[in-house]
This record gives sequence, C-alpha cells and structure tokens, in this order.
Amino acid sequence: MIVGKNIHKKFGDLEILKGVDLEIKQGEIVSIVGSSGAGKTTLLTILGTLDRPTEGEVIINNEPVFKLNEKKLAAFRNQNIGFVFQFHQLLPEFTAIENVCIPALIAKKSKKESENRAQELLELFNLKDRVDHKPSELSGGEQQRVAVARALINNPKVIFADEPSGNLDSVNAKELHQLFFKLRDEFNQTFVIVTHNSELAGMADRTLVMRDGRIVI
Repeated sequence: MIVGKNIHKKFGDLEILKGVDLEIKQGEIVSIVGSSGAGKTTLLTILGTLDRPTEGEVIINNEPVFKLNEKKLAAFRNQNIGFVFQFHQLLPEFTAIENVCIPALIAKKSKKESENRAQELLELFNLKDRVDHKPSELSGGEQQRVAVARALINNPKVIFADEPSGNLDSVNAKELHQLFFKLRDEFNQTFVIVTHNSELAGMADRTLVMRDGRIVI
C-alpha cells in the first residue's frame, strides 16, 4: 500500500530525514512515535505528498507519486489521501457540512452529491444536529470529528493524522481513537498516525519509533 525507500530530507545544511525505509500494508493502522525533532511530522508530510523528499521514493497504491507533475500529484492526493491535523484546520467562516464538502467539490463532484455524502458522515459521527454550526460553535471533540469527516469524504485509501488527539481531553481523545479503528474495520482504510499519545500508539497494529531522522524500531 505505502512504500518508502531511502527517504532523505534536507533544509539547507540541516538533514531531518536520514534514509527512511518503510512498508505499510492496506488496512493497517501504524503509529509513528519519537521525541520532538525526530522527524515524525516531516516524514508524514512526505508520505502524504505535501512535501517532496530531497532524495528517495514514495509509492502509494503502486503509484510512484513523486514522478507525477504537480497537477497530477494534487489530483492523486485529493482522490486517495485524507488528512487529520492537531488543530483541525477547519475554515471558520464555513459550517460543518460546508467544511466537509470542500475536498469533494475540489474533486469536481456535484454540490448535491457532496452534501449528501457529508450528511452521511456527519450523522455517522453523531453530528446530525451540528451540520449548520460553524467551528466556533463546536466543541474541540466535535471540530475534530468534522475534520475526520472531511478527510473521509472522497473515500481515500489512506488517512494521515498528525497528533490528531493532541488538543482533546481524555474522553474525546478516546472516542477519536476508537473511531479510527471502527473506520478501518468497516472500510479497510489505512491509517498512519504521528502521536505522543501512548494509549493511541499502543492500540495500533504496529508502532514505528523514530530517532534522529531514522526509524530505529
């Protein structure tokens, strides 16, 4: 499903990733842990095609993604990858359902189709009564569930999550973690999760430990 080969990333003279190799299977939930500065988020952004490596290759669903030009890469990302971030990244001027629809509309799906799918997801996440609320009117846990719904609207094959429960209290964090596993079991989606949350890391099928720009376990 996801293969990384000899991934290096430099910013000037600073080498953040120093030759990372990994393989993640379809339907796996893999956590990436390590101390701050180990290179976890840099690796996640490269695996998610948001940034290009200085050297190395990433293959997702048999597609060598960095051989694509920017336009084709953006289309591949929109159709195959979903993202969940620590700070939700919801647009404040839009309602919950409008935020969820954005990736579908970018993919040129009709407004009606996009809204129907968004409604289904929001109902699945117990947000049926919050569809017309803006982010400022939602709790932290509700905002994060909206963000997960947005990540799922195009039925991506893989979800990349960067500290998804970092801003949530323990109850909402636990609910979010359980949601990831429910989604995997129902839709066979692959999850790659950078986290400092030991409970979430421990729930994953596998945990990759990073240190000084390398995977050490």
